[in-house]
Amino acid sequence: MSARRNNIWVNLDWFTIGLYFLLVFLGWINIYSAVYSEDQVQTFDFSLRYGRQLIWIAASLIIILIAMVVDSKFYSSFAFVIYGIVMFLLLAVLLVGTEINGARSWLVLGPIRLQPSEFAKFASALALAKYLSTYGLKPEKFKTFLIFCAIVFFPSILILLQNDTGSALVFAVLFLVYYREGMPSVYLIIGLLAVVLFVLSLLYQNYIIIILIELVALLVFYLLIRKKKETLVAALVLFFVSFVLWYLGAIFKPSISKNIILITALIITSVWYLVKIYKHKLREGYFILFVLFMSIAYTFSVNYVFGNVLDDYQQRRIKVLLGMESDPYGAGYNVNQSMIAIGSGGAVGKGYLQGTQTKFKFVPEQSTDFIFCTVGEEWGFMGTTLILALFLVLLLRLIFLAERQKSVFSRAFGYSVACIIFFHVAVNVGMTIGLAPVIGIPLPFFSYGGSSLWGFTFLLFIFLKLDSNRTQLIN
Repeated sequence: MSARRNNIWVNLDWFTIGLYFLLVFLGWINIYSAVYSEDQVQTFDFSLRYGRQLIWIAASLIIILIAMVVDSKFYSSFAFVIYGIVMFLLLAVLLVGTEINGARSWLVLGPIRLQPSEFAKFASALALAKYLSTYGLKPEKFKTFLIFCAIVFFPSILILLQNDTGSALVFAVLFLVYYREGMPSVYLIIGLLAVVLFVLSLLYQNYIIIILIELVALLVFYLLIRKKKETLVAALVLFFVSFVLWYLGAIFKPSISKNIILITALIITSVWYLVKIYKHKLREGYFILFVLFMSIAYTFSVNYVFGNVLDDYQQRRIKVLLGMESDPYGAGYNVNQSMIAIGSGGAVGKGYLQGTQTKFKFVPEQSTDFIFCTVGEEWGFMGTTLILALFLVLLLRLIFLAERQKSVFSRAFGYSVACIIFFHVAVNVGMTIGLAPVIGIPLPFFSYGGSSLWGFTFLLFIFLKLDSNRTQLIN
């Protein structure tokens, strides 16, 4: 019985392993189809992408073996060491990396090109799992939140400096892991609010956003305090002061902006508001006021970040997605061609190797970021539904495996795996059908690329190794 318990090949979750190999196989045959040409002489041409992908798949078998042979406690004991090594590689990329497709995110070692940002995902997941499993950790403490943010945002900033915005955004999804382990809901709400404000700030003028923020703040104040009179009076004072300042500005300084009028009115009203919440000991009011002003400051920073941090092509892609611009032959070309390819597949597709959009290279990056459009064109609605169903089953299985872990470290890492894969699938598929901006992230196990495949393989099989020892306390 003891020998059976210690035999990792017996305790492994073979259902998840089967899903992994099925997705990798389906990915490879779609890469083959994406680059296939009737003029090909060899069936397995290692100079083409499908041939090189076979090499990456073979190397993945070695990665799987390594992940299985290493003791589970090694991943916990050396989590921060692994994190540090990968962060060093991210720094090295900034100094000696090679720029490919506009992103300086590659280390070229002879015939091998490595993208450290793909390995930063499992390294960060290990570090976060190790931190969250610290004995006596209190997730609700603000100090815990700050340290968590530091672990997440450090690799994200380094990757952002490499001009790889898509990979940098992936790390934000790890806050869902923290939420599972006890992060206060207010942090998650603030994060969602930041996303909403970012979009609204691009679509509307700032003074409109300020008015909306003020109305939301009044609503939240009422829901938390449940004092109708105080809420109504606060709204009337804010409206009265704003009207007076607007009237005086119209007479003495017509050129004054609406933003200045609204912010000045809010500051004056806040003084009265502070007196009231101090008098009635409404401590929640301080927090509401703090979030109110931080939201307004964030709104003004959005335009600066959008105009000075993001590249022109990234700005155009977001504007096209939000309907701010129409650029069917520029920033929107990839998405338009992808949607045409997927739509042309119909219910059952054109048939394997029969995709015209794919064969005539109408869709750029059709074997990497836009591999899903190859599935849509050749396999149709039925095929895309099958692929998405397989990913859904994989995600549900990972959540089930994570929940049965006895160790916080294993559970947190398992949720990290599920969240990272979910983000990649949701955004990648969203890119191909016009529901998400084109930020250049691969479809797990499908898209061409050794670094991507190896990174996801490490991520998945480290967790399966931990799951094979799920009865142990790994901290």
